[in-house]
Amino acid sequence: AAGEPDFDTPDHIKKAAIQAISEGKTKYTAVDGTHELKEAIINKLRKDNNLEYTLNQICVGTGAKQVLFNLFMATINSGDEVIIPAPYWVSYVDMVSLFGGLPVVVECKQNFKLTAELLKSRITKKTKWLILNSPNNPAGAVYTCDELKDIAQILLEYPHMNVVTDDIYEHIIYDEKFFTIAQVEPKLYDRVFVVNGVSKAYAMTGWRIGYIAGRSDVVKAISTLQSQSTSNPNSIAQAAAAAALNGDHSFLKERTRIFKSRRDFMVKELNSAPGLSASVPQGAFYLFVSCEGLLSKSTKSGKIINNDLDFTEYLLGDHLVAVV
Repeated sequence: AAGEPDFDTPDHIKKAAIQAISEGKTKYTAVDGTHELKEAIINKLRKDNNLEYTLNQICVGTGAKQVLFNLFMATINSGDEVIIPAPYWVSYVDMVSLFGGLPVVVECKQNFKLTAELLKSRITKKTKWLILNSPNNPAGAVYTCDELKDIAQILLEYPHMNVVTDDIYEHIIYDEKFFTIAQVEPKLYDRVFVVNGVSKAYAMTGWRIGYIAGRSDVVKAISTLQSQSTSNPNSIAQAAAAAALNGDHSFLKERTRIFKSRRDFMVKELNSAPGLSASVPQGAFYLFVSCEGLLSKSTKSGKIINNDLDFTEYLLGDHLVAVV
């Protein structure tokens, strides 16, 4: 039920944190992140995503969640519409609503992915943002290069729209290659904000480091908001995150192999269970399971399962299994 890997943070990252403590890196840092970490982020985006940024285009926050929150706080005015493809990570809708925005949830029935046609049908004069999350939480859907190009062609028709791309599961991917939309359509560069972090790939959920890259004026506004709320991210975690981004990535291959073998086992077992069905996720570490085949059936205690919530309560109450 928790969105985190069960692996431990790699040793070379832990050692970097211990060294940072020993060297007295325990003071305030720049509000938007240390020079060292921002350089590591710039190098990562160049190497992995073929995207070029400068120091004033990066803000480091206390997890990807905070930078998303600050982005919407900085940019959403009352009545602005935000297109959110469903299924989606739970916090998107609440963040948008909190700042007076209107979440426009788009049900994506075709492989759980937004199509160019679906996107075009939901754009209005009030649309300010599109949120793209690939690999997706919770369906594990991954957008191909061609699919992103098709979406980008629609976005080019509507210059008033911006895109935030939540790439936090970038390195946890199985049968596809990862692409982010600014990489496949450079003309969108000034309108795309890339959000990522170290939580998932490096098993650093508790370290709380995420970052955003994008247009410098918006990033400056995000940094200003952060300066009046949480201030800088943890100094020691920043040193560890720099070591994660700059260091050895060979462990990712083995961890992805283990995740994939678990995925294959779980999909097979769930699809053999009467009333349940699971699609095969291309990335992340979730299964998006349909319990439609169990609706209107009753449990041993006589309770009727009317919806997905009833089923999750049954699993928890009768079997001590927590699902979302």
